[in-house]
Amino acid sequence: MLRLKNRWLWIVSLVCLLSIDAHAQISMTLDDALNYSIEHSPELQRALMNLRRYKFSLNAQRASLKSKFSLTLNPISYNRNRYFENRLSEWYTNESFSTSGTFSISQPIIWTGATVSLNNKFGWQNNKSSITGGIDNDNSAYSNDLYLSISQPLFRYNQIKLDLKNIELDYENALINYALQRLNLENSITNQFYSLYTAKNSLEISKAELKDAEANYNIIKNKVDADLSTKDELYQAELNLATARSTVDNRLVTLENAKDDFKKILGISLDTNIDIIAQVSAEPVTVDLGKAIANALNSRLELKQREISRTELDLQMKQIKETNSFNGELSLSVGIIGDNERLGDIYKTPTNNPRVALSFNVPIFDWGERKARIKAQEIAIEMHNLETDEERKSIEIAIRKSYRNLNNLLTQISIAEKSVKNAQLTYDLNAERYRNGELTGMEMNQFQTQLSNKKMSYVSTIIEYKKELLNMKILTLYDFENDKAIIPLNNVPATEK
Repeated sequence: MLRLKNRWLWIVSLVCLLSIDAHAQISMTLDDALNYSIEHSPELQRALMNLRRYKFSLNAQRASLKSKFSLTLNPISYNRNRYFENRLSEWYTNESFSTSGTFSISQPIIWTGATVSLNNKFGWQNNKSSITGGIDNDNSAYSNDLYLSISQPLFRYNQIKLDLKNIELDYENALINYALQRLNLENSITNQFYSLYTAKNSLEISKAELKDAEANYNIIKNKVDADLSTKDELYQAELNLATARSTVDNRLVTLENAKDDFKKILGISLDTNIDIIAQVSAEPVTVDLGKAIANALNSRLELKQREISRTELDLQMKQIKETNSFNGELSLSVGIIGDNERLGDIYKTPTNNPRVALSFNVPIFDWGERKARIKAQEIAIEMHNLETDEERKSIEIAIRKSYRNLNNLLTQISIAEKSVKNAQLTYDLNAERYRNGELTGMEMNQFQTQLSNKKMSYVSTIIEYKKELLNMKILTLYDFENDKAIIPLNNVPATEK
């Protein structure tokens, strides 16, 4: 909770800075960048909206399983028409006026797929008939029909339970998609952050190289002015100095481009001046290969999505098996109906009105349609099982490769660190020889370039190790640096109820 509060405080502070002065410099660490991107990433926001959409759909589906109350009103119904009575061979005029209302309570039964409803229809009607010859009939009465009914499908899948399960699977899949988007965003932000750090570090190395080139140029210039060295050495020193300045300019352009790319992925204004703070160190992390593979196979979200897909295929198989199959429906209703001219006597002489209906659908011949559809679905399930096995193998192979890369990078870091020390010692020794006139400017430039390359190679190797650690974390959903499992679904924000 404290961590969440600190994150929000940082975000609010950053927004305030952006609104006060777009040109103010903002310094941020990798954690700051990750926290900010979570709140502003368009891809992550789309995934969150999709998650909310399925959440509301799930809430609606669950609400549909509760009792529904409805009232249907027919305030006025008037009809006047003339008919011919064939039996009596007479014309008669009928005039009717009625008003009614129906109150219903319906309850789906999720365990059986049935629907139970209680209905009450109350009304009043006035009916007049005029027969040729002057005979008139007039009747006014209240009526009430109260009955309980149940509709139960027979020999078929439970549609109510199936619809709920499908929505639950859609929501779970949306949860996983959001978590995967968040992991991918962390990977993208980290790579972009370290690319910016590499550009910044390269510029600093180039500035140090320029400083040394300026010092060497001044030394040679003084020697040439004192006739202690030839002018060709001065020309070489000028070339080395110009090259160092050009390198600084080029790497400054690279740094600014990297800043723009970083600001774009974060969603920060391009006019904002940003700087990054990073402590890049080569601290080795112990990774247990067996633990990494076991945790990945138990926790990887892609495998959970595979499980969801398999469940969906099984549900589809249930529906397919109902194609052109024997099924039926039972409808049962019991109740009483009463009518009377006086409202208080409406049930003085009630009438029972039971209703029973049993129907069956008996397919005779479908030209093999049902059998072919079932076979096609069985093949789809076999393909899914094969793809799941292949994905498990791919996950294990990727973890093994990452494990080998980590061990190899640790060796490369050790070698690169020694190379920097050796290159620095070599440069210092030859710088003294250069001042004493024992080396040419071209030779000294080679030692300078060698030192700069070794420094950049050392930093690049450490960054590659950091990236590979993140890759291992994403592959296994386990943070070996902090020795704890990663549960991405815990980071999914709560959606509205």
